[in-house]
Amino acid sequence: MKRLFTILCAIWGFGAVSGVPQAQAQETSAGPVTFSAQVQDLDTPWAFDFLPEGGLLITERAGTLWHVKPDGSRVAVTGVPEVADSGQGGLLDVTLPRDFADSRTVLLTYAKPQDGGGAGTALASGVLSTDGSSLNDVQVLFEMKPGNQGGRHFGSRVVEGADGALFVTMGDRGQGPLAQDLNQHNGKVVRVMRDGSVPSDNPFAGQADALPDIWSFGHRNVQGAALDADGRLWVVEHGAKGGDEVNLTVKGANYGWPVISYGRNYNGTKIGEGTEKDGMQQPAHYWDPSIAPSGAMFYDGDMFPDWQGNLFVGALKFNYISRLQIDGDTAQEVEQIKAPETARVRDIQTAPDGSIWFLSVIDGTLYRMAL
Repeated sequence: MKRLFTILCAIWGFGAVSGVPQAQAQETSAGPVTFSAQVQDLDTPWAFDFLPEGGLLITERAGTLWHVKPDGSRVAVTGVPEVADSGQGGLLDVTLPRDFADSRTVLLTYAKPQDGGGAGTALASGVLSTDGSSLNDVQVLFEMKPGNQGGRHFGSRVVEGADGALFVTMGDRGQGPLAQDLNQHNGKVVRVMRDGSVPSDNPFAGQADALPDIWSFGHRNVQGAALDADGRLWVVEHGAKGGDEVNLTVKGANYGWPVISYGRNYNGTKIGEGTEKDGMQQPAHYWDPSIAPSGAMFYDGDMFPDWQGNLFVGALKFNYISRLQIDGDTAQEVEQIKAPETARVRDIQTAPDGSIWFLSVIDGTLYRMAL
């Protein structure tokens, strides 16, 4: 098995970490799986993505972007934008668009320092040097409207849509009522083009009383986002005390926060007007009690054929990976994959060889799950 693992890693261009003891096999619906550490000693890691030439990029919330080479060595990439490393803010998501092999473009979301001492979620792009040591021609493509203080609820993921437009997810920054205000970015998913311009088919483009980059609104704190096989954007967001949600985003739709919720305030009191209201979307799935969901992905590899098309979500609170089956526009949790390695899962991705890789915040390690 160890020899097979080494061969698989060599095939798609990433070196296994030598000398790391293999965990006992964990039973799952796909059969017994093992977990192996691939990158260790990370400081509050937030996101990662695979490089087509082998290796990967990993963000640390304090502001470091690591280029991990196929042999396991790593270098801190220079040229990363300044981040507001406070509370839940800092350097957040990293995504490589589909044309990365030609453009070398890297997309980053982060908490950007703003005038007046505040910070807002921002999206930047840069060009990764051929040796992976520097980010050049860095441009801010989107910046949350200024005026937000504190260190809560920045989101944030960036996902390239099927048409090449970029979806950026944001939290309400602890100011729940602003999630319903179409003149603010709090609690929104926005959609912009690769040059930062606003697509003309955005739902509020050309509308005087709304920001044109908004795609959907009424979100609390979206920390996971992924496209399904049909190109539909699904998001995963933190509720309060209960009421974490999976939502299939619909153009121009209102997801209700803080008017409706399946959770309660932390002091136990009711949130808003209840669990449903005309004109507001119901979640595709919700968790109560809260699991503090973070990174999300739709599995599209070959290693686990029974899991094809399933949504995988990392849980920060109960230390497991949630597997959900999709039925039309609803989702149902059907399995919890739990092992010592799945403590506080922040991000999760399908690897080129079909294995599943995920970041554990609690021990600062990137793990590989495989049969």
